[in-house]
Amino acid sequence: MGHNWYLKLNPRDKKSSGSKEYVSLRLELANSSVKSDTVVDASFKLLIYDQSFGKHSEHEVSHSFQTASTSTGTSCMISLGKLKKQSSKFLLNNCCVFGVEFIKVTTLKANTTSETLFVQKTSIFNEAKTYTWDIDDFFALKNPGYSPEFEVGGYKWHIIMYPSRDGNHLSLYLKLKKTNDLPSDTANLVELTLSIKDQETGKHRKGTGRCQFAKNARTWGWSKFMSLEDFKNSANGYLVKTKCCVVAEVAIVGSSKME
Repeated sequence: MGHNWYLKLNPRDKKSSGSKEYVSLRLELANSSVKSDTVVDASFKLLIYDQSFGKHSEHEVSHSFQTASTSTGTSCMISLGKLKKQSSKFLLNNCCVFGVEFIKVTTLKANTTSETLFVQKTSIFNEAKTYTWDIDDFFALKNPGYSPEFEVGGYKWHIIMYPSRDGNHLSLYLKLKKTNDLPSDTANLVELTLSIKDQETGKHRKGTGRCQFAKNARTWGWSKFMSLEDFKNSANGYLVKTKCCVVAEVAIVGSSKME
């Protein structure tokens, strides 16, 4: 489709609500295809192949890839136990086959009409609201770790932190809680800043972006927000003993109807 991608596999993923292990997939747009003035809208299927009967495990996803969100959220495909079952044929002679089937990929310039259809809101929700997540024990976080929910603009949100997603970096995201109130043809334009506080000098690590949240695109952020080495270095002040602090500044600045 004219872009470079990674298919990322986690063979021992866990949902936030339990300890059961899942095989999960996510799709990431490679850095070589990420441009600050471009948005790549993609619809695709993530697949785990049944190598004997063709009863593949499929999960259809839509995502807008851009500078602030180069990776989809995690899709827990099947339980690890089901993958290992001899009768399932997902695992055959110690081999598995994973894939992605692209349905549609559209590349848009961020400064074109397609990206400026948002109607400026004039309500109080234009003002950025700040939520602070104080984490007493970083090492006790689940993977992923969810903050308590908080409200901005009439919607519920979570901050998500992945303490060791790839073993080298800390990932940080804002997630819109699933809501039936948001029509499938409506999107909200959100100005977002996520920060990890430097508790010693006040030189906080920040990521800022303008993101489109919709019913099928509810998670935005940074898969490599900062290196775990920098985060855990006590001299930097991000992690003091076991404590850290994450701050989200969120403002809904516009809305649109999508065709």
